[in-house]
Amino acid sequence: MFFSLAEVEVGTHLYWNIAGLTVHGQVLIVTWLVIAILLGVAIVGTQNMQQVPKGLQNFVELVYEYVSGIAKDQMGEYEYRTWTPYIGTLFLFIFVANWLGALVPWKLIKLPEGELAAPTNDINTTVALSLLTSISYFYGGFKAKGLGFFARYISPTPIFLPINILEDFTKPLSLSFRLFGNVLADEIVVSVLCLLVPLIIPLPVMALGIFASSVQALVFATLSAAYITEIIE
Repeated sequence: MFFSLAEVEVGTHLYWNIAGLTVHGQVLIVTWLVIAILLGVAIVGTQNMQQVPKGLQNFVELVYEYVSGIAKDQMGEYEYRTWTPYIGTLFLFIFVANWLGALVPWKLIKLPEGELAAPTNDINTTVALSLLTSISYFYGGFKAKGLGFFARYISPTPIFLPINILEDFTKPLSLSFRLFGNVLADEIVVSVLCLLVPLIIPLPVMALGIFASSVQALVFATLSAAYITEIIE
């Protein structure tokens, strides 16, 4: 017999049933919007490539240089090219998602249930991103060392086996909760201040939130690159 001991839910959500799975509709809507923005800019910016970049092509190349710089700083000259697409995708998705959550007045859009917000405002999204980093982490280790990858769990002595296993679980947890907590806290602070002092006070807080959102994208991408580099080396 099954007993429901507890059921806790924060806020209300727009639920969709897709192929037998229940998902948060409002998270998917904004996630698709983020993906559409990234794909649109990438496709339009690379349609007519010029030897001397200008306009949107110049912007796309600047963005690529920046995200490849993140990977290169952590991974070095020889490994960063392999991992730039993954690290860059992580950074750009989180960056655009956070900025949409900070700048777009989603509360003006009415839904049957719940409300639209940044996808990173949902713990399911941040955990999924962290699990992708964990999968990449193990993939990089197996690719570089084969079965010798498992030797790290008993290094420098077998006594450290449980600690080394626990470390692999805490890395995605710390990544996901750091991003989720910061984005959620920023949106709560702005919402409360808008209710209490709706004209002046929220503006500097919103500016600080935009800055913090950018930093969170950089931190997530940098730590992901650092974790992968650690296991490769």
